[in-house]
This record gives sequence, structure tokens and C-alpha cells, in this order.
Amino acid sequence: MSFFGRNRVPRKRSPTPTRNPNVPPRKDSLLGTSSEPSSPVGAKPLYLSSPFIDAALVKGNFKTIVMLPKYVDITEWVAVNIFDFYTNLNEFYGVLTEVCTQHNCPTMAGGPTLNYVWANPGGKTITLPAPTYIDTVLSSIQTLLEDENVFPTKSNQPFNPAFPSTVKNIYRQLLRVFAHIYHAHFHHILHLRAEPHFNSLFAHFLAFGREYELLDVKDIRGDPSAPVGVGLLWERWKESGILV
Repeated sequence: MSFFGRNRVPRKRSPTPTRNPNVPPRKDSLLGTSSEPSSPVGAKPLYLSSPFIDAALVKGNFKTIVMLPKYVDITEWVAVNIFDFYTNLNEFYGVLTEVCTQHNCPTMAGGPTLNYVWANPGGKTITLPAPTYIDTVLSSIQTLLEDENVFPTKSNQPFNPAFPSTVKNIYRQLLRVFAHIYHAHFHHILHLRAEPHFNSLFAHFLAFGREYELLDVKDIRGDPSAPVGVGLLWERWKESGILV
């Protein structure tokens, strides 16, 4: 059995949960919190503010966490980590679906002046509401994870030669989901008191992506006219020694 074969299929989620309007939200529900973005234009994002920027479950540098274990094939290592990043991010987003709606998030915003667009197979770009964009991303990644030709689970089955380009595209799309959550929903993460968990997940994601060349710096920073909000977080974590 491949190293990647354990607990392979992630739990499916509903991107558009329904709720009886006559039933009040749970005490831990996010429906009563503000739907305003975490990072309004001109204001310092909460995720760059103290103490939230330093909130983490892991102390120190992430270099040792992402190092290739002895006797483990590098492709297997990348595959299993892709699976874990997808699963954990999917769980976080599943909690936010009640506030990440077409009304609250009409675009896939990743910064004050950045809106990601979706490219159709024909190359045409279209603007999608964030929940539609994210559901498309997560559904397409789940399809790839369940495809034996892309993520094989048998030890004698080789990875497809296109695997490196496939995982780079997956990584780029997962980065966009992280960027949207930080920009539009970090105050909801704070409401759940989950910022140490989310920061640690993202720092691990960045460290792994840079270690195995799955992320380009331009994807993290964005263009000068439309910077990615979390690009500054990446810079701050590098300065503090959390990332290298």
C-alpha cells in the first residue's frame, strides 16, 4: 500500500448549507458576526496586527516540519501533504460557508484591490462569487485526489509525468482560498478562537510550498497594483524566522 493510501477520501461537504430561518443560530454560529471584510481598504488587516500575527500552535521555524523523512519518496511526500493541506483547509472553509455567501462575498477577493477570476477550459476568464469559486476549486481538487491516475494508492503504480504541474496548479488554487479567508473572514476565525490553528496551517503550507518549489513568489505577493493580502504576512513571518 502506498504511503498516500491511508484515509484517502476526504469528507464531502455542502458548499451551500441551508438553515431554518425560524431556528436561532447556535451560540458558536458565525451568523451573528459582522459580514464586513477583515481587511477594508486603507486599514491594517487584523491578521497583520498583534497579537494575532504571532498566534500559532507551532513555535520556531517550520523547516524541520517540511523536511523529507528518511526512506520516503519525495513524490509520495508531496502527495500526502497535498492531501492533508486540502483536507484541513476544506474543514476550515466548511465552518465559514454560512458567512461566505454570494451576498457577503460577491467576488473572490484576496486583498483590498485583488479579485481572482476563474479561467474556463477555453481560456476565457469570468468573475465568480467567492463561494462558487471556492466550491469549484475544492470540488476539482477532490476529483483529482480520487483519480488513481493522478494520485495512485498502489505501491507498484507510478505517478503520472504531469504530476508536478498538476500539484503546482492545486497549490496555486489552495493559496487563493487561504488568501480569501484571511482577507474576508479572519475576523470570523478570531470569533472561533482558531487563529493559532489557521496561522500554523498556513505557515506550514507556505513552508512546504517553497521547500518543494510548488509556489512561486509572484503568486504569494501578487502584482504591485493588486497585491495578495497574505503576501505581507509571508514577509513578516520570514522576518521573524518562522519561514525561511
